[in-house]
Amino acid sequence: MSRADFFDGLRGGSAIAMASAPFGALFGALAVDNGMSLAEVTFMSATVYAGASQMVGLELFGHNVQAWLIVASILAVNFRHVLYSAAIAPYIKHFSPLQKFFTFFLLVDPQFAETLKRGEAGKPVTFVWYLGFGIIIYIPWVLVSLLGGLLGNYIGDPKLIGLDILLPAYFLGIVLDFRHRDNFLPVAAVSAVASVVAYHYVGSPWHVSLGAAAGIILAALFPPPPHEQELESDLHEV
Repeated sequence: MSRADFFDGLRGGSAIAMASAPFGALFGALAVDNGMSLAEVTFMSATVYAGASQMVGLELFGHNVQAWLIVASILAVNFRHVLYSAAIAPYIKHFSPLQKFFTFFLLVDPQFAETLKRGEAGKPVTFVWYLGFGIIIYIPWVLVSLLGGLLGNYIGDPKLIGLDILLPAYFLGIVLDFRHRDNFLPVAAVSAVASVVAYHYVGSPWHVSLGAAAGIILAALFPPPPHEQELESDLHEV
């Protein structure tokens, strides 16, 4: 069963690994172009392991920005991971503390989305499945980042060939995967509008967290879906 779960995770994550490869190569190329060594590129991908945050770091490292501001900016981009971990908590509560350490380290956007969908579908979220899904994305990400650093000079200006659209398209695909959820459209619309307004008046990367906060507040104001109300009623009767 454990071996089957592991290979099931590998199969599920392999498509994500291939889809994220161009973005990893783009990061490697831009990092070297901004003065980072190949060792630094590899180390950053292996330890930070967050594409959007790595891009934010690139923008700040070469502009004489204080270290605390770099950390705060990366935290603003990655604040959504606090929400991710809370959402999947019911499905990983049986993990050991050591397993949870690796769980949260590997918790990137597609990992969250697939874990949540698997848990809500009633399928077991085992650690071996989670690990298989995670490492098939993590290892290629590090290697492709290195490859991008090595071959970055052959890419040229990423904007000229449209590679700068990879990150927005990547996140849009993950968001649309939840389009069948209750109140998806108003929550997504409010988040998008709030993010755009925050981008113009507050700036990047804070617009990410502020847009998410606006969507969370609106979602909290909606009444629970009917199936959740029935569940609460059943619990009170018990």
